[in-house]
Order: sequence, then C-alpha cells, then structure tokens
Amino acid sequence: MISDPDDRVPTEDEVQEMCEQLAKLAGEKELTIATAESLTAGNLASQLGRATDSGDWYCGGVIAYRKEVKYSLLKVPEGPVVSEEAALAMARSTAELMGANLAVAVTGEAGPEPQEDKEPGTVWFGVFDHGSVEATKRVFEGDPPDVLAATVAASVRILVDRAKSSGE
Repeated sequence: MISDPDDRVPTEDEVQEMCEQLAKLAGEKELTIATAESLTAGNLASQLGRATDSGDWYCGGVIAYRKEVKYSLLKVPEGPVVSEEAALAMARSTAELMGANLAVAVTGEAGPEPQEDKEPGTVWFGVFDHGSVEATKRVFEGDPPDVLAATVAASVRILVDRAKSSGE
C-alpha cells in the first residue's frame, strides 16, 4: 500500500489532465516552457505536445541521452550526469536555447542496474524559472517503466506548481 499520493504513478489520463492545467496556466500567465530530457527520452515532450494550444507555449525540448550531448550542447560539466550539477546546467541551457522563461530538466537512472554508482530510481530535476535555477532529487520505486512514468508525472507536476506561483 502506498501512503503518500505523490509516490503513486498517475495514470496517462491524470498526466494529460495536469498537462491541460499547465496549458491553461501558461496561456494566462504568458509562460513559455521548455524541457531537457535524458532518462525520459522524449516522453515528457510528447505529453506536453498533446496539450491544448501547445504550439503557443511549449517551445520544445532537447533529448540528450548520451553524456557527450549533455557536455557539448547543454554545457553540463564533465563528470557524472546523474547529478545536481547536470540537472542545473541542463535546465539553464535548455531555457536559453529555446527562449523559455520556465524549463524543467530530468536526468537519472531508471535501472535495472546502477549507473555512476547511483541506485536505480534516482532522478535529478532541474528547474529554470525566470532566471533562477534550482534542483531537487527524488528516488522512485519500481521497474524502469515505473520510474520513467513517475519521472514524467513529477516533471509535469513541477511545471504546474511553478506556473501557479509565477508572477506572485
């Protein structure tokens, strides 16, 4: 039994509902949104792109699956890519590349084996919000598909929360 609702992986319909909420907020608050994805490999962009009027507020995203792409394109410092530093650089660089005022970046290890001594389920989220950048770490339970779904849902939730507080 899961006691914390944030630990439950939302259904596809619930994620789409969050995307629609984000679309409404982005329109109301004149937000432009971008994404940088590693472990989610474009799944987050796919969800956002399906939302209402996404062409008006979703600038696009960068899928940087290989370390070399993170280093060269997204200015991630050489070293571990499942890290706070990588998430921060990915969020900042993507916002700059896309001209977005809000961006989320995800980098992590879905498993089944550890990478860079990080346990499967470890995910770093970087958030660029009107010039400021911060990162948070979560560890999700489950098989790789569960970690991927939880990461996509958490990313949309982060964007919705930031959009709600934008301009306050």
